[in-house]
Amino acid sequence: MIKNLIKGNRLFKKYEFPNFQKDMEESIKHGQKPEILFIGCSDSRVTPDLFLNTKPGDMFILRNVGNFVPKYKHDEDFHGSAAAIEYAVSVLKIKDIIVCGHSHCGACESLYQELPDTEDLVHIKTWLKLGEKAKSDTLKEKKFTTQSEMYRETEKNSIKHQLENLLSYPGVLKAIKNNELTLHGWHYSIEDAGISYYNKEKDKFCPLEELQI
Repeated sequence: MIKNLIKGNRLFKKYEFPNFQKDMEESIKHGQKPEILFIGCSDSRVTPDLFLNTKPGDMFILRNVGNFVPKYKHDEDFHGSAAAIEYAVSVLKIKDIIVCGHSHCGACESLYQELPDTEDLVHIKTWLKLGEKAKSDTLKEKKFTTQSEMYRETEKNSIKHQLENLLSYPGVLKAIKNNELTLHGWHYSIEDAGISYYNKEKDKFCPLEELQI
């Protein structure tokens, strides 16, 4: 596989990079200026630059297990996701944050499994607590005929809760109140590349094509 990456880089430099070289030179000279923070899952099948057809410099991207957003917490520990959010909002002054979940999310499915209590999974077990509220809300609905339906609903409920967690960040809340920032919740289908967005007024996910901007 590493050989494929080496070959891929060689092909990219030869055929693709020349299309972006001028933009890269400008961004080096003046700094990056993305307008979107994309918070997505680390899942290898989720490729935002491909399914959104973006180019280098368009999006500041944060990826982690489950596209989870931990609540704001100020202490001397290391908070990688929080640091990325703060940098995007307070330094880069991005205008939109997209929390993008996806179908067949392993993190959401793991919420329904009993992980072994071993030291090589301690961080994963702690991290998955960020999805517990989504699981709880999903189980309250009790309207699923298949396990797959339950998982899809959990993924979407999780997106809603991660959006709520974003509001705990002082910089995010300040930017929203000043009409400088908008939050979006998206769900990506890895089966067909379709995207639905969370319509807060209707409290449901609708086709992205219906989103009014």
